[in-house]
Amino acid sequence: MGTRGYAAPEYMKTGHLTAMSDVYSFGVVLLELITGRKSLEKMRPANEQTLAEWALPLLMQKKAVLNIVDPRLGGDYPTKAVRRMASLAYYCLNQNPKARPLMRDVVNTLEPLLLPMEVADS
Repeated sequence: MGTRGYAAPEYMKTGHLTAMSDVYSFGVVLLELITGRKSLEKMRPANEQTLAEWALPLLMQKKAVLNIVDPRLGGDYPTKAVRRMASLAYYCLNQNPKARPLMRDVVNTLEPLLLPMEVADS
């Protein structure tokens, strides 16, 4: 609840949690999965310390998003699935809580990505 790095901007301003605050936090978790980074890393350069702030501008750029994927994966991942996850994270992290997807829509977006790589990447 209100953990720095995961807390939605509106929570930081008002102290009120909503379902849309949870969607924002889930967007940060998606970023952690994509990048292999933690939500906050004080040892990184100042402009990269907060994962959401650093990654958000890159999430909708087709080539740039692949450059932020966890390098430990060694390029072994379905690129279309990563792009879909990045796009979903982008919408979850919207500054306007009303513009974020509902959690059921998040689930509906992620479920097809559970298919085997050959099917998901086609």
